[in-house]
Amino acid sequence: RLAELFDEAERPEPGQFRDALAILALSCAGRSFELKEVASGYRLQIRERFSPWVGRLWEERPQRYSRALLETLVLIAYRQPITRGEIEEIRGVAVNTQIVKTLMEREWIRIVGYREVPGRPAMLA
Repeated sequence: RLAELFDEAERPEPGQFRDALAILALSCAGRSFELKEVASGYRLQIRERFSPWVGRLWEERPQRYSRALLETLVLIAYRQPITRGEIEEIRGVAVNTQIVKTLMEREWIRIVGYREVPGRPAMLA
């Protein structure tokens, strides 16, 4: 897959990739990180013996979600496909654009089509 990143004229030989990766792996020796082969390719990662210290840098707190976001998600889950207008009608308040954007960014919902009415609103599921 690395070869696909290059234009045909600039594409290195497959052996050059292996050589470059071997040199990179050697340069990581004795450092806190290593080059690791994974299913999708290669990854630079922290060595296991250093993970307790690095893990303390990224103590993640659970995400808190607003009541409006959760209500919107529940309506989409139970009534899918549903439009924003229908959600607003059921909830009795306007749906904030940021709520729908957040749900789509987290890939919890998606647009599955457009209703065949004036304005062609997006149907969410």
